[in-house]
Amino acid sequence: MELTVVMPCLNEAETVEVCVRKAVACMEEHGIEGEVLIADNGSTDGSQQLARDAGARVVHIEEKGYGNALMGGIRAARGKYVIMGDADDSYDFTALLPFVEQLREGADLVMGNRFKGGIAPGAMPPLHRYLGNPVLSFVGRLFFPSAIGDFHCGLRGFRRESILRLGLQTGGMEFASEMVVKSTLQGLDVREVPTTLSPDGRSRPPHLRSWRDGWRHLRFLLLYSPKWLFFIPGLVLMALGLVAGAALTFGPVKIGELAFDVDTLVGASAAVVIGFQAALFALFTKVYAAEEGFLPESPRVRKLISIVTLEKGLVVGGLLALAGLVGLVMSLVHWQVRSFGALDPRESLRIVVPSATALIMSFQTIFAALFISILGIRRTRETAIDVAAKAAEEAAEAVSREESSTA
Repeated sequence: MELTVVMPCLNEAETVEVCVRKAVACMEEHGIEGEVLIADNGSTDGSQQLARDAGARVVHIEEKGYGNALMGGIRAARGKYVIMGDADDSYDFTALLPFVEQLREGADLVMGNRFKGGIAPGAMPPLHRYLGNPVLSFVGRLFFPSAIGDFHCGLRGFRRESILRLGLQTGGMEFASEMVVKSTLQGLDVREVPTTLSPDGRSRPPHLRSWRDGWRHLRFLLLYSPKWLFFIPGLVLMALGLVAGAALTFGPVKIGELAFDVDTLVGASAAVVIGFQAALFALFTKVYAAEEGFLPESPRVRKLISIVTLEKGLVVGGLLALAGLVGLVMSLVHWQVRSFGALDPRESLRIVVPSATALIMSFQTIFAALFISILGIRRTRETAIDVAAKAAEEAAEAVSREESSTA
């Protein structure tokens, strides 16, 4: 079978029948061998029977959620290709051929683009059309090397096996973003075709919740991009802290009528420490995610780890600790010169703050080197095939020993 059209369904009695009939008619018109599969997520309004009467196959998905329903439908699909779309009659299931043609040409994922195909009046709330979708799609293109203009279009086609290999895990609306992000990171052939969006045919509100689901999409994009979540903010904080700290170590800095002194120096020190920790978290996340298969392994990160070994990390951390201790000794000498009496904070803090910062960063560096070394320990993952092969080898060896003893 070439194509399965998967529609997630939760109480869509008003529209599911017309959606199924459109998809069936489209496949018949273009000679596509296929089926319509309804991934029912617990409907109580008779949607299941209406879908069967229209010619669909219905499978029940126990786990609630948009992503769970779709993954259940994708696993149950019989077609080589899958086209997914909402069962609310907002997408045009009579126009599936462009998706199929792209898949036949070798695409792994074909996204619909509603902004290029046309959005009918009233089909998309202004908040989604002018803020939510454009902003989240821009963030997706910024964080990941993707050219997709509509990250959240619900009408999309893909090779079933290609998507199953991605190991998609999210159960909610963010499933839409996960599919695009993981396909891009794994280097799949991702394309885009224009599609239309019409007002849905339901009399009830949609399942989508704007702010909740928008945040879930944004959270997913951030968590899958350690570079933008940790590294770039950390780098900016470190740079600002180092520049300000270097300037204030030698005395107050005046800009117009504003005077920056040791109070700002303490803040600059905090910025350096926080920024350094954020950059380390980016490295931790990349290494862990690559080892566990959440993200593809980065050659640059692997090269960095091979250069920055545990021993080198310990040496750098030791040098920072030495610099911090020297600074603290200098602060004690400064105190001794004043007969261990009261000190002017504007003088003493210029020695103590950089020294304490160096000490903090030294321990961060040492602990980070140790932690990265632990993350880098390769584990042997024995699969079911490995176990079976091993058992077969042992059985063959046992037979061979028996034959030898008999002889």
